[in-house]
Amino acid sequence: MVLIDLLAVKNTCNAGVESKGFCFYKSTNGIKRQKALDSLGFPFFTHCTKANVSDDHGLIEMLAKHIDYFKDKPDYLPKTTIMLDNGYHLAVLTKVLEAIYP
Repeated sequence: MVLIDLLAVKNTCNAGVESKGFCFYKSTNGIKRQKALDSLGFPFFTHCTKANVSDDHGLIEMLAKHIDYFKDKPDYLPKTTIMLDNGYHLAVLTKVLEAIYP
């Protein structure tokens, strides 16, 4: 079974002025890095967004960008489980991701 863990990590020191944003609920100025990891901690995908982009939108962008990985996965392999923290809204994500990959 493959598990994908999504993390939003703040980064303020290396962000340029045009790429920065402010995340009001995390009180973070800079950029967010979304990382998809397997159950052993090895990376699958990474995606950077401005800090003012919601975690949900960043996750949708990352998964939409790498949707070919999921489409090319053979049917006989187990389903991919996505583990999320409380910063994500499951109802919103389910609706949008089902539209991208029914």
